[in-house]
Amino acid sequence: MKKVTSVEAYIEAHSHFSDALTVLRNIINTTALEETLKWSMPTYCLNGKNVLGIGAFKNHFCIWFHQGVFLKDTKQLLHNAQEEKTKAMRQMRFKTKDDIIKTDVLAYVKEAIENQRLGKEIKPKRNIKPVILPVELKEVLNQNVDLKTAFETLSLSKQREYSEHIASAKRETTKQTRLEKIIPLILKGVGLHDKYKSC
Repeated sequence: MKKVTSVEAYIEAHSHFSDALTVLRNIINTTALEETLKWSMPTYCLNGKNVLGIGAFKNHFCIWFHQGVFLKDTKQLLHNAQEEKTKAMRQMRFKTKDDIIKTDVLAYVKEAIENQRLGKEIKPKRNIKPVILPVELKEVLNQNVDLKTAFETLSLSKQREYSEHIASAKRETTKQTRLEKIIPLILKGVGLHDKYKSC
């Protein structure tokens, strides 16, 4: 499929559901949401924040509610597309245009807008990279309690900087030279690059 550059183009490209998508689009466009295109799909935002989107697939079309987990779902219309992975997003699915009950769709959309105004959201968790201590640094820390304590009070990103600084040295002599230089910095509670930031 060629690259979609507008909401109209997206709807046209999904001709088997184009009438139904137009109905959803018209309902959504009666609200305060701003229509845009993200990830090549029609997306609707409030003050730059994603609230919902519409999409078409082989056997169904849907509305994606980005923070759908907060919707009351009194009519039991929402699905979690990926039970184990998806925390916030919920999907309202339809198989035909006749499945669209305008009053229900509008009620869910308005609730989603209100939730966005209230700031209800689950932010995705970032995967935190573990700190892998090189053997040389581990040995020095185990030999000096004060140094080990100082190192452990540093933020994970600073611990990672020091660890990678030692591990990236190819020669043993370079590792030792780097170790000697970082010990006073660790004891001061500063990061490897802090000295450059203050210059």
